[in-house]
Amino acid sequence: MSQIEHEAAVSEFLRKTGITRCPTACVGITQARVAHADQTALQAYTETKEAARKAKLANHWRKRHAGTSIAVEDSGALASV
Repeated sequence: MSQIEHEAAVSEFLRKTGITRCPTACVGITQARVAHADQTALQAYTETKEAARKAKLANHWRKRHAGTSIAVEDSGALASV
């Protein structure tokens, strides 16, 4: 692959995925100064992904246990733990 073909492939990938920043530049140890906007964008992205992960997990457990109910006896006695 020539240099021109490589650059074209990278440009096409970036255009298709919409990547505008390198997230590792905001996370990894570096001697460079990372712009505050990049740090903020990474934090927002991370928070969004974590919220989606938690929602997906909660939805999974709701679906899994939707048909399961815990029978509670009305005998007035509490089981000791």
